[in-house]
Formats: sequence, structure tokens, C-alpha cells
Amino acid sequence: MSASSLPPSGLVRMNPPVFWFSASFILLFGIVVIAMPEQAGAWLLAAQNWAANTVGWYYLLAMTLYLVFVVVTALSGYGKIKLGADHDEPEFSYLSWAGMLFAAGISITLFFFCVSEPLTHMLQPPQGEAGTADAARQAMQILFLHWGLHGWGVFAFVGMALAYFAYRHNLPLALRSALYPLIGKRINGPIGYAVDGFGIIATVFGLGADMGFGVLHLNSGLDYLFGIAHTQWIQVGLISLMMGAAIIVAVSGVDKGVRVMSDINMLLACALLLFVLFAGPTQHLLNTLIQNLGDYLGALPMKSFDLYAYDKPSDWLGGWTVFYWAWWIAWSPFVGLFIARISRGRTIREFVFGVLLIPLGFTLAWMSIFGNSAIDQVLNHGMSALGMSAIDNPSMTLYLLLETYPWSKTVIAITVFISFVFFVTSADSGTVVLSTLSAKGGNPDEDGPKWLRVFWGAMTALVTSALLFSGSIDALKSAVVLTSLPFSLILLLMMWGLHKAFYLESQKQIAQMHSLAPVSGARRGGWRQRLSQAVHFPSRDEVYRFLDTTVRPAIEEVSAVFREKGLHVETHPDPANDSVSLEIGHGDQHPFVYQVQMRGYFTPSFARGGMGSKQLNNRRYYRAEVHLSEGSQDYDLVGYTKEQIINDILDQYERHMQFLHLVR
Repeated sequence: MSASSLPPSGLVRMNPPVFWFSASFILLFGIVVIAMPEQAGAWLLAAQNWAANTVGWYYLLAMTLYLVFVVVTALSGYGKIKLGADHDEPEFSYLSWAGMLFAAGISITLFFFCVSEPLTHMLQPPQGEAGTADAARQAMQILFLHWGLHGWGVFAFVGMALAYFAYRHNLPLALRSALYPLIGKRINGPIGYAVDGFGIIATVFGLGADMGFGVLHLNSGLDYLFGIAHTQWIQVGLISLMMGAAIIVAVSGVDKGVRVMSDINMLLACALLLFVLFAGPTQHLLNTLIQNLGDYLGALPMKSFDLYAYDKPSDWLGGWTVFYWAWWIAWSPFVGLFIARISRGRTIREFVFGVLLIPLGFTLAWMSIFGNSAIDQVLNHGMSALGMSAIDNPSMTLYLLLETYPWSKTVIAITVFISFVFFVTSADSGTVVLSTLSAKGGNPDEDGPKWLRVFWGAMTALVTSALLFSGSIDALKSAVVLTSLPFSLILLLMMWGLHKAFYLESQKQIAQMHSLAPVSGARRGGWRQRLSQAVHFPSRDEVYRFLDTTVRPAIEEVSAVFREKGLHVETHPDPANDSVSLEIGHGDQHPFVYQVQMRGYFTPSFARGGMGSKQLNNRRYYRAEVHLSEGSQDYDLVGYTKEQIINDILDQYERHMQFLHLVR
């Protein structure tokens, strides 16, 4: 795989095939659902029932495969591979990185489901007698399954694929790049664009479901505090208001202010969690947290494949587990892109276990403390109305629980504020990610054009409003299950492509260890000149002249001979980036890439103090480093003759041919 085979270039701009394919589908869907809400709701529900009864087994199997793949990869030798070039270092410290992963684990849907879901599972369990202690224990086990390792496993998988191909192989930061080992440069054709298009469609509906649950939750909070009624038009107004705020943030670039508000919001969320823990039955909540964790880990293998096949047929599996697995899949491009961008320079092992464990700890603690607080109220304090609310009006259930705590009005008002900020920041991030997925060009870390953020914000608001009109929660769930189905198949292909890329990389490392003769001859001028070169720290101008007068002629000369042998050869002088490179194609096989790039470093203190060179006052020196497709090789060519550089190119080319031999 080549670092320069598909380089991003030019300004970031719309990717027409991806944009028009995904936008047309979403717009058509929204118009049909708004025009015929009742019929559309019935169709969606029937389609979801079909999916649950027909491919429910597939969703459970696929999600387990994603999780097993990332864990096995991290524990294998591939876990040492960096998400970036070998010389890349992480941009963020462990503490900062962990904090951002922690933030990725919080969404407004945690507020919607943390109380309503466990109570619903207890009162309407898939197995056993309802409303008992055993049903409560089973409910928490199911809750942990739905919010546990499987979901973060698919996030880790997509994030790993995006980061690996973008930062290690300089391919576009797009879903289609993971198919490069399978279809090569055709990722920039109809197949690749269809992959990105399906990813956008799944993300819009996943984000729409999140926004829908969030709006229902906020509407209930405003109803509790101010008596604002539950109506579809009120909810449409809330969607428009909050999505409008998110679009303004995404377009105006007031990112710093929003991040500060988000940090404050995180502190408030943690404070709310601690308040519920210590103002409630603290000892009981701590006991149940540990027991819930043990029950979950002990039953994880069995529950990963539990289809309730021997029980009486019901709609429970499709309405819950299949929906959750589809929802996690739909969210994976959104969250995966975020965690990929903050993880450059991490090893795969660091990345996988960080993503799996850091957000998971907070999420499960949140679910356990809130869920067991509600179960305790229903089982031990006779609050049957709280349980009925979970079934009949789930968006109000959290507020009814908080009503039993001290300073309830203030706490509920803070909860509504926290939910609002989470809504805006999630919608803001979602529009930015969608604009990036539907754009091309630029560097991997650049966001899509601002007008695309506005467009996707409007499309997400349209989809959310349409689904609420056509059947509220059931329609949201149905749309997510259906749109995630084709994308789940794409993820399996991405898994195949990523595994193949890892295998090829391991074979290339073996080829690099293949014994070859050293570069022939000493450097020019004998050992004295070699010693002088070793303690010399060249300036930028010196290295630039070296690239122009020695490296470039060497590459041109060896390129001419390769062309005479009938090989497809391209040279890429790049003065803007102070580099020159050679690429030799081998048909469908992996091309050979040899690049020499100028890199600057701080001059060592001993050299600044003792060498006496005026040129060292700028505190920087430069090297002409060799880069292959997997990144820097960490050696400097300055001081080599043209013949020695040609020999070095041939050495690396022979290693590449050994690599092609190993993977033939």
C-alpha cells in the first residue's frame, strides 16, 4: 500500500457522487414520510419486524465479530503497529486523550434510557416472571449488554480503520479507504463512493434517532418545569431551535466556547451522578454496581448469541437488542471519526483498550446507579407509577425518579440544561462529521466545507421530525434498523480489508529484515570527511541544495533505467513540502515508494554551545530522511554521493521485491 498512491490534494470540496447519492436518498425518505406519516410508520414497523425475525441472528453475530476482531488484533503482534507513521508521536498526553474518550461516551440518550430501560426490562422481561428481584437482576444484565463492550467494539473498529489508512498510508479519511487492500484505486470510483454514501445514510439516521430521543427527553423536562405540552409541533420547534444552534456553532467556528461549555457540562453530569449515588441508598448502589458488572462479564459470551430461540416468539428482540446493535453500527462513522482524529501516533493496542475501557467505565457506572435507584424505588418503596411511566411515557421517567430526591426542582432544571448542551454539541459534531464524509481533498484532519455542515444539519432535522410524525419512538427504531443493515455488511468488508492490510504489513517487516549488503563504499572524502559530517548540523539551505543537486539527479537517473526495463515509474518533486519521491508500479501488486523529505529538529545543546557555528544560533538543523510507504525510516542521506543514494534506492527496492515474493 502506497503512501503516495492516493494523496489528498487541493482544497476540501464536496465529493459529488457521495453527496448526491446520500442526499437524494435521505431527502426522498423525508418527503415520503412527511407526506404519508401514518402509512410510513406502518411500513417502518412492519419492516423492522421482518428484519428482527429474519436477520436478527445476523446482527448479533456481526456485532460479536467486530468486538472479537478488535480485541484479537490488539492482543496479537499487530497491536504494536502505530496509527500513523512509525516516527509519529501522540498529539495528546494520556490524560488528555483519556478525557476526550471519556467525553465521547456521554450522549443525551444516556438520560433517556438510564431509568426507563431497566424498569421496562424488569416489568416486561424477555424471560421469566415480571416484577421480581430476579427480573431486576436480569434487567441490569441486559442494560449492560446494550451499553457495554459490543457498542464500543464497533466504534473502536471503525476508528482504527479510519486512522490506520489515513495516517499510516496517507489515504483519504473516508470509509472507502479500508477497502483499498481489496479493490485498490477503485475506491475512488462507484464502489468506494457507494461505501461512503451508505455510511452517511446510516449516520444521519443514527444521529436522527439520537436527536429524536433527546427532543422527547427535553420536551418532558420542559413539561415538568413549565407545563410545555407534549406535541409534535413543539418537538419540531425544539428540533429546529437546537439544530439551528448547532449549525451556527459548526459554521461560525466558536468551537472554543462550546468546548468550554461542554467541559462544564461534563463536570455537572459527574456531579449529578455523585448526587444520585450519595443522596440515595449509597451502599446498595455500590453493591449492585459490582454485582451488575460481574453478572455482565460472566454472561457476556452467552448473551452475545442469545436469540431467545426457545421462548415464545415476541417482538422484544427486535425492539431492543437488534435496535441497539443497529444503532451502534449507525453511530460508528460519527464516533469512529472523532476518536480516530485524536489518536494519531497511538499503537493499535493502546487505541483499542483505551476506547473499549475508558468510556465504558463511566457509561456502566451511570446506568447502574440510575437504573438501580429506580428499581429500588419500584421494588422496595412501592413506586409503581414510576414503573408504569417507563412503559407508557419513558421520556418522563428520569424526572419522576429525581422528584424523589432533595432539591428536586433545582436538580431537574440542571438536568434539562445538561441535556440541552449535550444535544447541541452532539448535533454540532455530527454535522461536521457528515460534511467531512461527503467531502474530498485537503488533509485528513480538515473538516468539510461550511455549507455542507448547514445542509446536513437541515437533513438531520428533517429526518428526525419526519420520524417523530410517523410514529415517535417505534419509527425512530425501525429506521435505524433498516438503514444500518447494508452498512453492517460494508463493515464486514472493511474488516477483511483491514486484516489483509495488517498481514501485508507484517510480511513487509519480514522483508525489511532480509539481509542485504551495506551501501557500497564509504562516504566521499574518507573517514575524516565522514567524522566532520557526523558532527555537522546542516541548515535548511544546505539540505535544500542537497535535495536539488544530489538526490533529485539520483532519482531521475535510476528512474530512467527502471523505465528502460518496462516498469511504470513516476517521480514526484514537491518543493512546497521539501521532498522528492519515486514510485514504481507493479500492476495490481503494491507499488514501491521511495521518498526523501527534509525534516527540521532542534539542534542539540552541546552543538550550540561548543561547535561555534553561527548557523546554529537558529537552534534548528535539518535532515534529508528516507520515507517508505509506511513512514520514516529514521536515517539521513546528507553526505551521500549520487551513486550511494542510487545504491540505497536499489537496496530498498530489493527489500520490496522480497516483500512481493512473500505475499504472492
